[in-house]
Amino acid sequence: MANTTAELEALLMERSLTDAQLQTAAEAAADFRIQPDATVIKIGGQSIIDRGRAGLYPLVDEIAAARKTHKLLIGTGAGTRARHLYSIAAGLNLPAGVLSQLGASVADQNAAMLGQLLAKHGISVVDDVGLSSVPLYLAEVNAVIFSGMPPYKLWIRPAPEGVIPPYRTDAGCFLVAEQFGCKAMIYVKDEDGLYTANPKTSKGATFIPKISVDEMKAKGLQDSILEFPVLDLLKSARHVRQVQVVNGLVPGNLTRALAGEHVGTIITAS
Repeated sequence: MANTTAELEALLMERSLTDAQLQTAAEAAADFRIQPDATVIKIGGQSIIDRGRAGLYPLVDEIAAARKTHKLLIGTGAGTRARHLYSIAAGLNLPAGVLSQLGASVADQNAAMLGQLLAKHGISVVDDVGLSSVPLYLAEVNAVIFSGMPPYKLWIRPAPEGVIPPYRTDAGCFLVAEQFGCKAMIYVKDEDGLYTANPKTSKGATFIPKISVDEMKAKGLQDSILEFPVLDLLKSARHVRQVQVVNGLVPGNLTRALAGEHVGTIITAS
């Protein structure tokens, strides 16, 4: 076991990066939290932004008020336009990496639009969540906007089946929260949270206020409210050990969630 930086460096120079002793030593090293007081909010593309003024304007006002007392990293989803691009590109037999680039372009557009709506509050958009600028924005105005699509592009890991990029904006926003060591991850959707079935199509769907990753998988709900890979990312996370899904169309829900209230559904790592 490496107990000092020098011992860990020696292992890194001498061993393969997949060496068991090296991995154990690296795992034991302290993990620094870059933004432990910040919360990542993911604004759904199809569920919120695509609704236009009716869905987004009230949420913009709520975000502007909330950032006075909370540090916010605001990620944007892609939504309906990305799905349209995916359908065309998949029909052309293009690979997952190309679809990932196309989906990213729509999430970028949504970030730009949200940035214009929040510009009068001094809240700006940052590209690729650069470490050099995010802390500055948070220090100055307590909020910053980013495109939620992870920048894998052509390097994305293809899904086992099909060409739809498995790591999309839900996963991208979670990765930001985890890598920055943020205190919370909130998904703003157009449903009250997780249900036993799709509440839009099933009248008998039952609301689930809290559930673990293993329970979701056991019930076959792993891809019902969040992208499937998010559950595995949550399961292995060091810092963000639960996520919260709230209905952003209900005024005050986001504010309550930021205050620590149990609004919507909480999904836990264990």
